[in-house]
Amino acid sequence: MNPSAQRAAGTGTGRVRAAAADASVRIPAQPGAADAARDRAGGTGEPDGAARGEHTHGEPPVPRPRTLVQRSSVRGQILDALRTALVTGELRPGEVYSAPALGDRFGVSATPVREAMQQLALEGAVEVVPNRGFRVVERGDRELAELAEVRALIEVPVWLRLARTVPAERWARLRPLAEGTVRAASAGCPATYAEADRAFHRAVLALAGNEQLVKIAGDVHRRAQWPPAGAPAARGRADLIADAHEHTALLDALIAADPDAVRALVGQHFTGTP
Repeated sequence: MNPSAQRAAGTGTGRVRAAAADASVRIPAQPGAADAARDRAGGTGEPDGAARGEHTHGEPPVPRPRTLVQRSSVRGQILDALRTALVTGELRPGEVYSAPALGDRFGVSATPVREAMQQLALEGAVEVVPNRGFRVVERGDRELAELAEVRALIEVPVWLRLARTVPAERWARLRPLAEGTVRAASAGCPATYAEADRAFHRAVLALAGNEQLVKIAGDVHRRAQWPPAGAPAARGRADLIADAHEHTALLDALIAADPDAVRALVGQHFTGTP
């Protein structure tokens, strides 16, 4: 190699070493940087390119499963807490709540609250109010009646079909769930009963072997449990206990293979008429 080429090669090597040295001393992203970037981006849940760790030369980012699992856990806990607040009426219909204020209440940043609220918006529980937060949807008696009708259209035919095909021993396995709804109703907590109620209905519908049925019916069921505007809770303790005892009565009729009793009890449970 001639002297000029050697000098050029040496210069190139020095530049590569300098670049490598510069990369080695870059300050790593600090914890919470992604959350801050999301907040700066207007609360969309998407940080800017630098915060996401995007590469310009096609290399995939290094996965960070521990961080993702922890973040998902926080979001899930906040979502559960917000759903409970909706059922109990603690989040009042028509009121607007901001993600930062709710974050302070739960002791977390605004980001997981915002993500949980966005999920509730998809479910129809809240609506986005630009630059303010999320308004709890006001639902009246008509909407609740429509949801009850939809539940009946979905679930009643399935219950009646299962009554003809599922053996008594499989129904008997649901006894703990049915009795769990009675205990939850007796406690008088609408949120606790709502969860026990959904668990029982979910287990019954699962006997049909149709995952989409379980998912869709569960979504409608959850929406039907939100209280109407002006009500502190969906139903009082006495109503919850009466509803729970319908579960045990239905299960008794199903185990006894009594189709007439099953038909009457199913009609009463979903439509309020014998």
